[in-house]
Amino acid sequence: MARDPKYDILFEPVQIGPVTAPNRFFQVPHCNSLGHGRPRAEAANRAIKAEGGWGVICTQEVEIHPSSEASPFIEGRLWDDRDIPQHRLMTDAVHEYGALAGIELCYPAIHAVNLYSRIAPMAPSAGVAHGSYPTHARAMSKRDIADLRRWHVDAARRSRQAGYDIVYLYAGHDMSLLQHFFKKQYNRRSDEYGGSLENRVRLTREIITDVKEAVGDTCAIAFRFATDELLGADGLRWESEGRDIVGMLAELPDLWDVNISGWGNDSSTARFEPNEGYQEEYTAFVKTLTSKPVVGVGRFTSADTMVSQIKRGVLDLIGAARPSIADPFLPRKIDEGRIEDIRECIGCNICVAQDMMAAPIRCTQNPTQGEEWKQGWHPEKIAAAASDDAVLVVGAGPAGLECALQLANRGYQVTLAEASQSLGGRINRESELPGMSSYTRVRDYREFQLSQKANVDIYLENRLTAEDVIALEIPHVLVATGSHWRNDGCGRTHAFPIAGIDSVRALTPDDILAGADISGRVLIYDDDHYFMGSTLAERLRAQGHEVCLLTPESVVAEWTKNTLEQSKIQARLLELDVDIVTSHAICEVRPGEATIANVYSDRLRRVLEFDTLLMVTSRDPDDNLFQSLQAYQDSLQTLRAIGDCNAPGTVAAAVYDGHSAARDLESQQDVYAPLFVREIPALD
Repeated sequence: MARDPKYDILFEPVQIGPVTAPNRFFQVPHCNSLGHGRPRAEAANRAIKAEGGWGVICTQEVEIHPSSEASPFIEGRLWDDRDIPQHRLMTDAVHEYGALAGIELCYPAIHAVNLYSRIAPMAPSAGVAHGSYPTHARAMSKRDIADLRRWHVDAARRSRQAGYDIVYLYAGHDMSLLQHFFKKQYNRRSDEYGGSLENRVRLTREIITDVKEAVGDTCAIAFRFATDELLGADGLRWESEGRDIVGMLAELPDLWDVNISGWGNDSSTARFEPNEGYQEEYTAFVKTLTSKPVVGVGRFTSADTMVSQIKRGVLDLIGAARPSIADPFLPRKIDEGRIEDIRECIGCNICVAQDMMAAPIRCTQNPTQGEEWKQGWHPEKIAAAASDDAVLVVGAGPAGLECALQLANRGYQVTLAEASQSLGGRINRESELPGMSSYTRVRDYREFQLSQKANVDIYLENRLTAEDVIALEIPHVLVATGSHWRNDGCGRTHAFPIAGIDSVRALTPDDILAGADISGRVLIYDDDHYFMGSTLAERLRAQGHEVCLLTPESVVAEWTKNTLEQSKIQARLLELDVDIVTSHAICEVRPGEATIANVYSDRLRRVLEFDTLLMVTSRDPDDNLFQSLQAYQDSLQTLRAIGDCNAPGTVAAAVYDGHSAARDLESQQDVYAPLFVREIPALD
């Protein structure tokens, strides 16, 4: 198929200082927790995007000096010449496909407390470091400032030697010393680097100038700047200081990369920013102040929206982090007229959560993300079938859909049996919760792809018994029948059912999503700590119920700190007048009331009244069919439980497990073999 001419503008080259981007698709710097600890995996991860058509591929933030390092997080590192060969792996891999390679030099300062180097962090003025670690930063001296300028020049020269085409200077996300100099709450200096905005911008001007003089004849110099922090008068605002900073530096860098701070705003989940291009109101002004090209982000997945950004003069280059993770081949699919084949980002921030936990990147939509080197997985390629055997997949939730699709891509004849009236499984229910509608993209992409496959037969409303399965005489059976929520309180806090639970009507999320009758005041006991408890609270409040959310954690939805949502979730529930009780667990229930105890002192007890009790604690696999089939093991070549039927988890985990099962079918390799493919440093 040919590209639609209306998208031609997206494939025009763009001059960026001394280099030229081959098109307008720009993977902006983003973390993947591969970095300096896994350089081969890092190179493979970025190279896939270059193969997929992204014209510029950038690193994550790259530390330039051990006096500011991000341990335990594994980002980039360019401390000295010994780091250059690692970076060469990435630039060579990216250049192989004709893309430009960019590096984001970073000095995190108070955002990094130097757990490896044990050097006291530096800041414009003395003060506490970010996070809860009991560390303070010391104020920078003039010698420190001179050193910082020199370190940036040294890192830029090493970047050029490593083969980078674009060298970034970073002032965003509240994670960079350059941005900290801009901000009055961090910069209380009285010398030429403090006070007036012109003085607070001085260091950035000097470093951009230094770096441009050092490498600007061969490398483009990009400046990544957060124009607004969404903090009102307590932070930078685009209408005032943000605009003024751009005006002061307008023609100095070769490229402006603009976004908003902090990271939770820039990478907001779809639950809180459902629309593409949501940053436009804060960044559109930049092109009116500079003649240099501008790149920005907004979780762009629609080619029409991208074209609109260019034609309306908002951006010159379409920036992406998460959409490039969900589909590294997004540009090529637009180029080849295959819009419907794009795996659209759902804005769930599972990718972000991995980085927050210092673990290799993963993605709900793209299960190959982070596995490009370790397992040799490619998002668009998969090995051909090992035989002419047929395969049965039972259950069409996220695991079953992905498994069936990849088996079909391999060339197997696939039968997909689903007990309900539609494909999607848990996606169909959970996507109806407030802010969760983007999850339908997980189902819709796979449902459409399966509909195009001649080697797939789909049977809805087809609940199979073990005897039914054996009667089909299909040698390979993968069971993806999902899971169900428990109603007895067992979970992270309670190893055994809660006392008195049998004396009350205890509902689960499954019951609510199935339309169970609810009356009066609802007590939600959330021992799950992800999105379910809070979205149910929001839904029930919208239906007019009085709601109390009780959790053993000290905050609501504690795990969503990793997806950058926790503070937004708790704020929204407070706005909705949800009664929130933290740090308490249920120790006993009776009709109409629950006795709760403080998790730190069982002596602190009180009673909460309820009309409806909703337990959001843990799930059990729906594995009855799988267990029944064990008796017929000798009649089957393959019998495997996948997704939630194997181990209940996130949608991302279910998709990954389904994908892995499809690749592993009839494989002679030990299932644990990929874990032994490691990047082991050689000893001197």
